[in-house]
Amino acid sequence: MNVVESQKVLIADDDAVNRDVLGDLLKPEYTVLLARNGVQTLERAMRHAPDLILLDVMMPDMDGYEVLRQLRADPQTAQIAVIFISGLDRPEDEANGLKMGASDYIVKPFNPTVVMARVALHLQVVRQRRMLERLANIDGLTELANRRRFDEMYALEWQRARRTGRPLSLALLDIDAFKQYNDRYGHPAGDRALRSVARVAGAAMRRPADLAARYGGEELVLLMPETEAHDARMVAAAMCEAVAQLMIAHEASSVAPVLTVSVGGATLTADSIEQQYELFESADAQLYRAKQAGRNRIAWRGDAS
Repeated sequence: MNVVESQKVLIADDDAVNRDVLGDLLKPEYTVLLARNGVQTLERAMRHAPDLILLDVMMPDMDGYEVLRQLRADPQTAQIAVIFISGLDRPEDEANGLKMGASDYIVKPFNPTVVMARVALHLQVVRQRRMLERLANIDGLTELANRRRFDEMYALEWQRARRTGRPLSLALLDIDAFKQYNDRYGHPAGDRALRSVARVAGAAMRRPADLAARYGGEELVLLMPETEAHDARMVAAAMCEAVAQLMIAHEASSVAPVLTVSVGGATLTADSIEQQYELFESADAQLYRAKQAGRNRIAWRGDAS
């Protein structure tokens, strides 16, 4: 399935004929969702996150202007593209819709060719915007999330942990003797080794909310929401073993003949500390502890080892 076919269009119109005509027009190329009033539109926008909404202005319970206002007021729906389709054909009506944040305005009775062309145009813009957003959040070397993305997700998960009272686990991973590796094998080889470790870290993050990111240099960070210390430590241990099993020769290392990593982690509930940075500082302290103990090991807040 290509990208265009997977995009979702929500058609919101109280007139069943209009819904059917637009739906039949768009279904060959897009996933079509239907809503017959403002309340359904808001509910389905929240639930299905459509790429585009074709929104009738005149609906009985809540007009399209109010629907658009509520969409823009909610962070979950604020970025959804909206095209007004309306029988109101005065220039001031169109100007009002565009000022409120609509992407376009189509006057009824609509021309099917025009509707298809404008839908395709705005969905292309959506695809391009999302591609740029993705690139802005990806580290170019490792293809993991970058520092910016990690900071955003960490702040969100911290707030969620405070609401739910569930634990939040965070681990910092550092490649052992990486400077010596670069000195011995060269920076291109160092980049390849870092990418290999990054692939292992990314594969270890199996749940949708888990995140592996490059924090800086050869340091990676793992974010594991709603994960108890024992489970998070097991994930880290499996990852360390997987890195060693890559069997990347490291003759300049005093730790092992192959590339290894050290991990420091912490698991805390959000109400046990006052500020979100304290969890990160705790994991960083544990990483220092792992390095001081000889590297190629894990230290976790609360561990006796």
